Order: sequence, then structure tokens, then C-alpha cells
Amino acid sequence: MFTGLIEARGEVLRLEHEPGQADARLEIRAPRVTDDAAPGDSIAVNGVCLTVVTIADDGFTADVLPETLRRTSLGELAPGSPVNLERALATSARLGGHIVQGHVDGVATLASRTAGERWDDLVFEAPRELLRYVAEKGSVAVDGISLTVTGVTARGFGVSIIPTTSRETTLGALEVGTSVNLEVDVLAKYVERMLQWREEEAR
Repeated sequence: MFTGLIEARGEVLRLEHEPGQADARLEIRAPRVTDDAAPGDSIAVNGVCLTVVTIADDGFTADVLPETLRRTSLGELAPGSPVNLERALATSARLGGHIVQGHVDGVATLASRTAGERWDDLVFEAPRELLRYVAEKGSVAVDGISLTVTGVTARGFGVSIIPTTSRETTLGALEVGTSVNLEVDVLAKYVERMLQWREEEAR
């Protein structure tokens, strides 16, 4: 489990597809999050929970399954791409963001960006089937970053990012038209499922 509070920005060194294989091997330079990491640990890369395969002096490698490549934007990464990184939550740590599983629900696209006096307003277009889980003043994870929703429309939702978020994550340089990984609030999905179960039991 994660909180959506990004610990560091890493850099993609390579994304390799073995001939005849549908999965890929991702190598990332990430000295800050590998100080205490070991093979088998979980690290969220742009909001995607990946398992560490090997640790190098200043980074790590992880396998990316075909399902992950289909449902996320990781397949679009290239050498030099910056990525948001977060280690799995320690039981002794504060839950400063919100509950993030690292299980991406879909891909959204940055539709517009408006600079404010000390913040930027971003609007993302998102799949309609996911927008039912997004609520104004609720939480959403965008490329692994825990953000508060400022508004919802029929086609997407808005967020505002403060200078720290702009400086410390990939959102600061995100360009209109770029794809991002989206994870909606898991609590909303459980509430929906419980209501569905109640309706099914009442039939």
C-alpha cells in the first residue's frame, strides 16, 4: 500500500522487450528509494506497484507484465523519462495522502493547464466508467500523486497543484495531451460493490 506522497523522481534507463515476449523489463535510476530496498520489495512507479527484481548501485529493475502495459502508460516510457517513485508504506509511517494501492484503473489525458498566482490548475480527461468514482473534494491518484479533486465534469476532472508538487513530481513539466495513470479512490469502489451486493441479495 502507498499514500500518494512522492518520495523522489527517478529516471528511466531502459525499457526492454525480449523478442517473442509480451512483458518488459524496466530499469530505473533511483538512488533515494533504493537505500533500504531489496529484491521482492514494492515500489510504485508513476502510481504502478512494481516488484523489485534487482538492485544496482543507484537504481533497480522490475518486470512489467502485459496486463500492466495494456492498462497503464508505462509502455510509453523511454530512456530519460522522469518517473514518480514511492516505496511501500511502513506501518509506523503517517498516512499523509490517501490509501493508494498501486493498482491503476485506467489512463487519463491532460486536457488543459492554467497557471495561477501560486498554483496550477490542471484538467484531465478520463474514461467515463471511472468518473463515477471521482468526487469534488475527494481524492484521486494521478501518476501516483495523491491529489484533491477540485471539480468534476462529464468528461473529466480538475486538480490544483502547489509549487512543491510542481517542483518535486513529474506534474510540473507535464504537457497537454500527455497520458497519466489514474487510480480512483478504492473506498468508492467498495461502497459501489456493497450496494450492488445488497441489490443482488434483495432479488
